[in-house]
Amino acid sequence: MKSIAIIGGGYVGLSLATLLSSKNLCTIIDVNANTVDLINKRISPINDAEIEEWFKNKKLNLTATLDVTEQKDADYIIIAVPTNYDDKKNYFDVSILDSVIKNALTLNNHALIVIKSTVPIGYTEKTNQQYRTNRIVFSPEFLRESKALYDNLYPSRLVVGANASQRDDAKMFAELLGDVAEKKDIPTLIMNPTEAESVKLFANTYLALRVAYFNELDTFAEIKGLNTKDIIEGVCLDPRIGMYYNNPSFGYGGYCLPKDTKQILANYKDIPQNMIEAIVKSNKTRKQHIADMVLERNPSIVGIYRLIMKSGSDNFRASAIQDVMELLRAKGVELVVYEPTLKEDKYNGFNIEHDLATFKERCDIILANRMDDLLNDIKAKIYTSDIYSKY
Repeated sequence: MKSIAIIGGGYVGLSLATLLSSKNLCTIIDVNANTVDLINKRISPINDAEIEEWFKNKKLNLTATLDVTEQKDADYIIIAVPTNYDDKKNYFDVSILDSVIKNALTLNNHALIVIKSTVPIGYTEKTNQQYRTNRIVFSPEFLRESKALYDNLYPSRLVVGANASQRDDAKMFAELLGDVAEKKDIPTLIMNPTEAESVKLFANTYLALRVAYFNELDTFAEIKGLNTKDIIEGVCLDPRIGMYYNNPSFGYGGYCLPKDTKQILANYKDIPQNMIEAIVKSNKTRKQHIADMVLERNPSIVGIYRLIMKSGSDNFRASAIQDVMELLRAKGVELVVYEPTLKEDKYNGFNIEHDLATFKERCDIILANRMDDLLNDIKAKIYTSDIYSKY
């Protein structure tokens, strides 16, 4: 049984800690007292069915704390803190990560430090050199919102970025993850840290490309008066393309894709490219198209049904609909939001309607990125790109 400190109790940190604590001694260190309290009470602070089930029914060697010194005796320190994109600097803001790494190296002189936060390409190697250490490796995560624990139980692959002298430690960490997973014979790749950082950013950029592609297909079909679903099914039944990740939306959003595509574009400075920049521009164009389609209807009041990106999620950080809302507000459109997870009466200056029946009655057009059975009685009012409910 290993002693593991996980810095950060969000989707990545909490799901890893939950899984690893089934066979190891795990401590989550977070700055949010409410998050710490909920975890210690075995109440998941995020919407994830598997974590909730494990908290209820599994015996876990898991505690949470605000005390950063609790990492001093750990065998592994896993860092999963935010690295938001700074549009002014065209670079990830790694200030929190820098601080956490410096603190870990000061408090603990033996643990392998595993970065799970998404970082700019070259960050891990540079940080090892900066601190004259050889204890920092990078291991990207590939998780979906609300499915974080499931995706750790059944990972598509395990990737650890380590230099030549760290390879044995990297293999041991990969084995630690594989030992607690349900899936067996997991493809495992040990590579240089800079290549591992590239895997993360290029994987998310491809996902953004796929979203942008089907969104542009939908834009074409909408303007030409065609059936988007028929076209997508005809295209995607080609096994080289596949019938997945193809439902049009109001744009890609969330915590990862917008910032990761911008970061990979920044990494392309002085390198020839056209496609990467086009992905970022395409997403902006798509959101403008959605706003334009709404404005064509000359609505008096526009309703926004949920700020979340998808069903089953409780996270609307950087959701695409919020950019559409800003575009509509700039044109003087009155907007009302229905978001049951919010208790406030306003969100970013937008009015919140807490009663669904009143919301339906007040609005003459309602934007829903994904349809919901609760809207079946007012389908004539709904504007959506969700082909599985639209046709």
